[in-house]
Amino acid sequence: QVQLVESGGGLVQAGGSLRLSCVASGRTFSSYTMSWFRQAPGKEREFVAVLSWNGGSTNYADSVKGRFTISRDNSKNTVYLQMNSLKPEDTAVYFCNGHRPGTVTTYWGQGTQVTVSS
Repeated sequence: QVQLVESGGGLVQAGGSLRLSCVASGRTFSSYTMSWFRQAPGKEREFVAVLSWNGGSTNYADSVKGRFTISRDNSKNTVYLQMNSLKPEDTAVYFCNGHRPGTVTTYWGQGTQVTVSS
């Protein structure tokens, strides 16, 4: 069992930056593919970014490319999402996701609110 706890959300003006963190419990964190998703009010949850278990492969939603960076520190069981040049349309609850490759095993955090004011 893996538990994921996000932090770092808040209120920021457009053009500002935030760094989200997701701390995972459990010894197998380093083998998990880690992702960030977000869900805006009235909308479905959408993919934001993904990072392979060893940090060697990343992918981003087109809407955040060049502005967001996903990274991980396996020694701290933590994955990060650095968000720069934030826009009001980035306002959402951001969720951390952990997936064990080759299995259906997946875990979600409880989410952290990001609000970007114009």
